[in-house]
Amino acid sequence: MGQIVKQLSEHTTRYYWYPGDKREWGRAAVAAGTGLVAIAVLLWVTADVLISVTLGVSVTAAIAGANFGRRDYRAARRAAMVHASRAAWRGLVEGCGGAAAAVLIANLPPRGLVADWILPIVPATAGALAHQAGMLYERLTQVATPSDLPPVPASRLLSMQPE
Repeated sequence: MGQIVKQLSEHTTRYYWYPGDKREWGRAAVAAGTGLVAIAVLLWVTADVLISVTLGVSVTAAIAGANFGRRDYRAARRAAMVHASRAAWRGLVEGCGGAAAAVLIANLPPRGLVADWILPIVPATAGALAHQAGMLYERLTQVATPSDLPPVPASRLLSMQPE
């Protein structure tokens, strides 16, 4: 969540909140642009609208999900209220995005079990998996382990000494 602060007078300050900052909007534009390029290339190669749109929207969802996951991991270390408001905004965006992708794919011309029931869930699944991958990526880039994490229990088989 971005914030613009305007000092109106000596005793009056106005705060404007907006979703995301300029860098995050750029990442969203890259995700959307990459998905559109994927749709165009796949449509040109396969001439199949259903598969092209499904895979293109899945690419967009995967890139956006990875970006959201990275942001979620970084935001988890901040204050609970700020994190909750950002999580609510990202949940709204991810939920509406997944639903819109499903509606788009379900309303394309080909009909059948795969086109009506399986392909509409592909973009939301790709986005959710990429969200987790983004969080994992951010976690793995951390050099030190945070002190507030509980210790990982060692496996009994790994801790046994050979006789």
